This record gives sequence, C-alpha cells and structure tokens, in this order.
Amino acid sequence: MKFIDEATIKVYAGDGGNGVATFRREKYEPMGGPNGGDGGRGGSIFVVADRNINTLVDYRYTRTFKAERGENGSGSDCYGKGGEDMILRVPVGTTISDKATGQMMVDLSVDGQKVMMAKGGNGGLGNIHFKTSTNRSPRQCTKGDPGEAFELYLELKVLADVGLLGMPNAGKSTFIRSVSAAKPKVADYPFTTLHPNLGVVRVDSNRSFVIADVPGLIEGAAEGAGLGHQFLRHLQRTSLLLHLVDLAPFDDAVDPVQEAKAIVNELKKYDQELFDKPRWLVLNKIDMLEDSAQKVADFVKAYGWEGPVFPISAISGVGCQTLTYAIMDHIEQARAQRELEDAQPQPATE
Repeated sequence: MKFIDEATIKVYAGDGGNGVATFRREKYEPMGGPNGGDGGRGGSIFVVADRNINTLVDYRYTRTFKAERGENGSGSDCYGKGGEDMILRVPVGTTISDKATGQMMVDLSVDGQKVMMAKGGNGGLGNIHFKTSTNRSPRQCTKGDPGEAFELYLELKVLADVGLLGMPNAGKSTFIRSVSAAKPKVADYPFTTLHPNLGVVRVDSNRSFVIADVPGLIEGAAEGAGLGHQFLRHLQRTSLLLHLVDLAPFDDAVDPVQEAKAIVNELKKYDQELFDKPRWLVLNKIDMLEDSAQKVADFVKAYGWEGPVFPISAISGVGCQTLTYAIMDHIEQARAQRELEDAQPQPATE
C-alpha cells in the first residue's frame, strides 16, 4: 500500500428537511386544523481515529464527502426522517485543520476518539407550530437550515517515542531491523527508505517503546533536495531523537562530521521545536573500523558534541542492547516527569 500522510478533502453536512403547511381534511372534520410536520435533521459528518488504518490513502482520490439530507415533513403530523450521519475513519495521529484559515481543529491521538467535523442542519418547522387562538389556520412553515461545509487538511503524524535521524545509508533501517520486528527495505544505495517505518522495541516482557524510521535527509533539503522535509513531521511527536552517523562511509571524500552538522542545520531550518528535542548521537558501523574507540573520540572532538554518545554496529548488534536500555530508561523518566507535572494543582484563574 502506498504511504499517504496528507490529504485535502471537502465535507458537506446534510441540509435539514423543510417543514410543510398542510391541513387535516377528513369526512365530518371540515375544520380539522393544521397538521404539517417538521423536516428531519440533516446528517452530520464525524471522524474517528482507528488504529487499524495506517495511511490517508482513502482520501487521496475521493475528496468530497456529503452526508444525507433530512426528509421534508408531511401531513398528518408526520415529521421527516433525519439524514444518516457519515463517519470517516482516519489513522491514529491524524491532525485536521481548516484549509481556509490554517487553524487546527482536532488532533486525533487516541484510538476510538470521535469528533464531529460538520454539523447537519436543523429541520424546518411545520405549520402545527404556528397555530394560536387567533390564527387557527396558519400557512407559515420554515425551510431547513443548511448543513455546515468545510475544506479540511488532513495530516498524519505517526505516534512514536523515538525518531531516527540521519543521512541516507547511515544505517537507520538496519538499526530498526536489528532492535525490532520491523523489516524495512535495506540496500547499498541511497533513499531505500521512501516512507516512514514503525517498529516496537521490546526491552523485556513489560517494557517497550515505538521507534520511527523516516527517509534520510541531505544538505539542501529545505530547498527540496532529496525528499526534502516531507517526512520530518513524523518526528514531531517523539520524545527523543537518535542522530545516526556513518563512521565508515564508502566514499573516502565524505566527511562524517560535516554530514552530521548539515543534518542538524536542516533540522533547525525545518522546526526550532524539533531541533530543541533531546537528541543522542549514535555512531554506526564501528565494526568496519580498525581502531573504533579512537575514531569515535576523534569524531566527538571534531564535532564538538557534549551529549550522550553510543557507538554501535547495527548489522552485528554490537552496542544496540545498551542503547535500547538507555532509551527505555529515558522514556520512563520522561513519562514520570509528565505525570508529576499533570498532578500538580493548577493555579486558580479569575
């Protein structure tokens, strides 16, 4: 299935049915009075987050959705039938914005979350509502209200605890294959990863986290080079970024330090908030180096890095277990901190 992570759709809630002006006409009831019923309510449009859906491909080609209109009222005090509601299912992690204003309307981050996006119009009133002691044969009735209509922008941001960041062929896909059951494509040429991959890393029977692998960045991505910034949105929900660096590039002219700095610059151009997230340095392919400890020390000194550093070999698994345990500890500490902050009493407002 093709991975689609954005779409623009138009939604039209159903119009309300019209009320009618009718009168009771039966034998021996020459003056039966008004009996026109109300119109039915128009159908509304809801969106529901569904964990069984992975992409927005259903909304790539079908872009207009209309709910059912309410039926008109009729005589004999009969009300019109309400229109059927329409339910649109989207992946968990989808944000929906108003295309016209750019304002985000809802963030569907929980499975089963249901939100009304367009409300159906109310039905019109029949003439039974207008009879009074002085107006016994009213001929007034009202039309149904129109349903709401919006042009919506749907954007999928995958839910993951950890995001992988790095140049093409840095070993991100190999790493996620090594530590999880995910099987992204691995090959000896750039851009083998063309869409995000998710993997569940299970540290033990009761502890696990989700890791996201996105296509590699290259210098100039802000100007559209490579795949550009197209998939960086999927790192925005993560609590930790792993910056994978290839310490043993095939081309001797490639400088890993300059490549690492270029990635960070592109990250900053895209989103300052994403740039400010906790970021660890993961130096890959140490199995291909004769003096790996010295190479790691030289890289860290030249790069000027002062944060956590993890030398690994994704293909052989060296250092991967240490890294995953450290990630799990970091995530658990972050969760505990968030729970503590949420438990703090909120200051009273006037």
